[in-house]
Amino acid sequence: MPAACESVLEDIEDIVSAEDLKPHDRQFVRRNIFPKVRKRNSQKNIQTDDEPPSDSIIPGVQKIWIRTWGCSHNNSDGEYMAGQLAAYGYTITDNSAEADLWLLNSCTVKNPAEDHFRNSIKKAQEGKKKVVLAGCVPQAQPRQEYLKGLSIIGVQQIDRVVEVVEETIKGHSVRLLGQKKDNGKRLGGARLDLPKIRKNPLIEIISINTGCLNACTYCKTKHARGDLASYPIEELVDRAKQSFQEGVCEIWLTSEDTGAYGRDIGTDLPTLLWKLVEVIPEGAMLRLGMTNPPYILEHLEEMAKILNHPRVYAFLHIPVQSASDSVLMDMKREYCVADFKQVVDFLKEKVPGITIATDIICGFPGETDEDFQETMKLVELYRFPSLFINQFYPRPGTPAAKMPQVPAAVKKQRTKDLSQLFHSYSPYDHKVGERQRVLVTEESFDSNYYVAHNPFYEQVLVPKDPLLMGKMVEVNIYEAGKHFMKGQPVSDARIHTASISRPLAKGEVSGLTEEFRRSVQNGTNWKAQPSVEIPVKTRLSSWMALQLPWQQEGGGVKILSVSLALLAVLVMFYYGGMKTEL
Repeated sequence: MPAACESVLEDIEDIVSAEDLKPHDRQFVRRNIFPKVRKRNSQKNIQTDDEPPSDSIIPGVQKIWIRTWGCSHNNSDGEYMAGQLAAYGYTITDNSAEADLWLLNSCTVKNPAEDHFRNSIKKAQEGKKKVVLAGCVPQAQPRQEYLKGLSIIGVQQIDRVVEVVEETIKGHSVRLLGQKKDNGKRLGGARLDLPKIRKNPLIEIISINTGCLNACTYCKTKHARGDLASYPIEELVDRAKQSFQEGVCEIWLTSEDTGAYGRDIGTDLPTLLWKLVEVIPEGAMLRLGMTNPPYILEHLEEMAKILNHPRVYAFLHIPVQSASDSVLMDMKREYCVADFKQVVDFLKEKVPGITIATDIICGFPGETDEDFQETMKLVELYRFPSLFINQFYPRPGTPAAKMPQVPAAVKKQRTKDLSQLFHSYSPYDHKVGERQRVLVTEESFDSNYYVAHNPFYEQVLVPKDPLLMGKMVEVNIYEAGKHFMKGQPVSDARIHTASISRPLAKGEVSGLTEEFRRSVQNGTNWKAQPSVEIPVKTRLSSWMALQLPWQQEGGGVKILSVSLALLAVLVMFYYGGMKTEL
């Protein structure tokens, strides 16, 4: 009998292709799954849990609500996770009450963001929702008490979100927190060509690298995102090309520090930007994300040339955090105030009209009144049109949390004083009467206007004319506020359309094949069709560790062959047992 079983198993292995999961891979997946033990009534031998058994649940038909906090990098991760889940068959809903599962994508920068995250977990549990946690909070501190027993997907594992959601819906707890590596070298993260659902179909957020080279004493994000790991230039350019083909007219480059891009792979930020500029169509724009002063200093000449390019916003976000060198030293920021001023002064001279945005932390441990006054003088000097003011919050596990703290009342007062200074000047009043070229990309929060940006990434509100959305138009500025201007389109101006392709509909999945689109339009069930490929530009066998057999090429034949082989084994066991009894 064992010999017969062995021969059948050998036939089964002949059927399995090289792309299927190997035994080692299956074992690895099992180590990350923690089955939920069912409680049974010992007397009646019936299940007391109200939920159906996990093997009776059909994954891919549930509704999922996704909430993201934090930076544009986090938002990009949320878009990728939504796209993969939708491509698999799940319904992404804006209604949290009707959702079967909540996917909470967290931010660890400040205490209030984590408080909102914690409260959402509690609310989900009270509503008996399944929960999957993502983002920087669980990645940095997965052993926190309020995270116990909950499924977690790490910031570098978002390409396995379907796997985690599927097991969570079955009642299991899954934790995938590992780093992606290639021959021992850390990678930037999940592939860039995965399906995604853009929050705004006109804007593509591209993470050019993850992590950073710094070790700021107040930063918790470093614990989650780790050291610098950059994506290759060709992958980033390919992603940009695909985005424009899908009707995108604005690209945001994001990371924890865009200025450090490429230092781990032998290239640099200007080299990437020049390659991207080559593929940006007329009528589309590129916005560069945050960069710290030390790394941009090395490329000032080239960066000035790039920021003067007509298809690149003359905008740069350079956090100074404090204008006191002693505070910067305690923060381990690796630059002094003179370095920051050199960057700002040079760019203002070489890129006329450039917008410089910056961040300031009020009440960092050890900050004196004299230190804070230096910061006030810096803001008064440059009158930043965009200023992010943050009251210091000690983040657990960071060196700054162990330093002597500034009294809460003092931190609050300094934050108030700086905010009053910021609101004391109007950066756009002198622009009333100007004629500006703007790109219209979104709707205002109050739904009364469309939001556009001029070449300096300054916000311009325009009338809600559907013909303007996604277009580059010329407007006359007739009013200015603290954070915006208002413009009226010029009647005789030319309108530029960024791409020959129509934008995807809101909620539509990016990166899907035409074959999949046709199957959806025809109302067919793509998951039951062996001939339909997984709906992305390349195969997703590496994306989905628990990919169903019929979703792989030749899967229909393969699963039929395996089923017949297993049936043969059962028949042999059955008749073998009958012969023994006779």
